[in-house]
Amino acid sequence: MSEKRKITLKDIAHALNISPSTASRALNGYHSISDETIRQVKDYAEKHNYVPNALAVNFRKNRTSLIGLVVPHIVHHFFSTTISGVIETAKKHGYHVLVSQSGDVKNGEVFACKTLLGIGVDGLIISVSNETIEADHLQDFLDEGKPIVQFDKITDHIISPKVVVDDFNGAYQAVKNLIENGYRKIAHLSGRMEVKNAQGRFQGYKKAIEDHGLEFREEWVKGCWDILEQEGFDFTKELMESPNPPDAIFCITDLVALGSMKYLQSAGYDVPSQVGLMGFSNWMLSEYITPNLSSVHQHGFEMGEKATEILIDLIKKHEFGADELIELKTELIVRQSSQKR
Repeated sequence: MSEKRKITLKDIAHALNISPSTASRALNGYHSISDETIRQVKDYAEKHNYVPNALAVNFRKNRTSLIGLVVPHIVHHFFSTTISGVIETAKKHGYHVLVSQSGDVKNGEVFACKTLLGIGVDGLIISVSNETIEADHLQDFLDEGKPIVQFDKITDHIISPKVVVDDFNGAYQAVKNLIENGYRKIAHLSGRMEVKNAQGRFQGYKKAIEDHGLEFREEWVKGCWDILEQEGFDFTKELMESPNPPDAIFCITDLVALGSMKYLQSAGYDVPSQVGLMGFSNWMLSEYITPNLSSVHQHGFEMGEKATEILIDLIKKHEFGADELIELKTELIVRQSSQKR
């Protein structure tokens, strides 16, 4: 027998002149198999480096021990930390994770979901794209008896557990920090208002403005479509060249804030003495740029842990879970960019 390929149960059975089913039961230590046969089979398997076909075993059990994970962007710092949380937690429970990215567009998300469903994952963890509102492609999982847990960016068009952060309070505390440091004309580079986390951050921003007796001006709110660095640059340029420019900007993500800072510095503004800046997500990069960026920490790893624990529990119980919202607290990280005084 060639040792260049993995041996199979049939190979073991043929070599020992027993049936494949007997070889399988011997490897699993069934009491109906004699101690001598168990010893022979295990010795042969060890000598020839036999590795069980886990997929075949699990498919016979109607499960694969695979979890699907779909995120908008794998390289995004927040999502990369969430992915780590999912993988580490799944590993502790004997599950593997298949990760795919949607590119933050619905077509990419639908393709990723159909692929994972076709592979036969036991359940799905997903942060939906900015374009996702209706969710027939997610309902397909539930129709096949596979639970879903949503996180961060969610849709109400599917009944499932949802793990998010308190976007409203995170934004409120961020804007409050800017106000406490002397800024009075605070703009907001927001996301699409049909996206849940963008709604929460906008509402937190507006409430903090109103609670502190400051003026809310619609022209100081600019909606980013793709949440990109270039949008931060372009919208900040538009704001600062307007007749009534702001003296601080709260950005929906650190990536947008990075674009904002690039414009401000290129145009000769001093951050933070002339213009304050606040991000959201606490990218690793935020700590190392100059001036370093104040931000709101989302606890991505913990979000991934929580979503995975919920999903695996549902898989084991053969349940879908209630339409509950699990809200994790944010943490304000104050650095140089918001310290006017």
